[in-house]
Amino acid sequence: MKMYWSYLRILFKSIAQYRLSFWLLAVGQSLTPLTGFAGIYFMFERFGQLRDWQFYEVALCFAVVHLSYTLCEAFARGFDTFSTLVVNGGFDRLLVRPRSTLVQVLGSRFEFARVGRISFSLILLFWAIGNLDIAWTAAKVVTLLLMIVSGMAIVAGIYIVTASLCFWTVEGLEIANIFTDGGREMAQYPLNIYGKWVKVFFTYVIPYGCVNYLPLLYILDRTQGSGWLYMLTPLVGVVFLLPCLLIWRFGVKHYCSTGS
Repeated sequence: MKMYWSYLRILFKSIAQYRLSFWLLAVGQSLTPLTGFAGIYFMFERFGQLRDWQFYEVALCFAVVHLSYTLCEAFARGFDTFSTLVVNGGFDRLLVRPRSTLVQVLGSRFEFARVGRISFSLILLFWAIGNLDIAWTAAKVVTLLLMIVSGMAIVAGIYIVTASLCFWTVEGLEIANIFTDGGREMAQYPLNIYGKWVKVFFTYVIPYGCVNYLPLLYILDRTQGSGWLYMLTPLVGVVFLLPCLLIWRFGVKHYCSTGS
């Protein structure tokens, strides 16, 4: 991890050379989730509630999803742009270095301008919490942190699988955006408002529901039965990441140089 932090420091210094550009980009980035949240606000202004969910409950759901997604975008962007390393032969250089290819790709790119989105998500998170009558306990705080970290794990896992496909397809597959951007848009609302097949897919295949909806029920005291089961469901996100890492290792093992 020492090398990872070195990558982080070097790239941050390069961005610091153009500070005005960086801050303008950061402010512009914050407007993206703001427009999405505005849609939720006006929907509740018109209809009052979404099924049995109140505005601030959905706002909390929205904030957690966007915070975990944006943090992953900021620090795992190297996998999302991995196809360029394969096409231009850059990955061949990584293979001859005595360091993990996973760490090298992870540290190849950082999106520091995402600080705008991260700040907006944090402000929204604390604003929603401040307007909800939640009896906070240490277990609920841990659950909230697990939701954010495990959400990052799921997005990172999808990025890694998509990057692994580049070993055979060379170019990245845009279909992966269905599960990253599309999954984010879906998960920003409570899962029980969707149809059965959507709930099944995003619980047992891409487990967004396990890291967002189910633990949210626990935090809001909406659970039936053993609450600790809902508290531990975010760990599914970490479990989801493990086979993604195995796919990456398999891809690296069978990688053939592009010859460029």
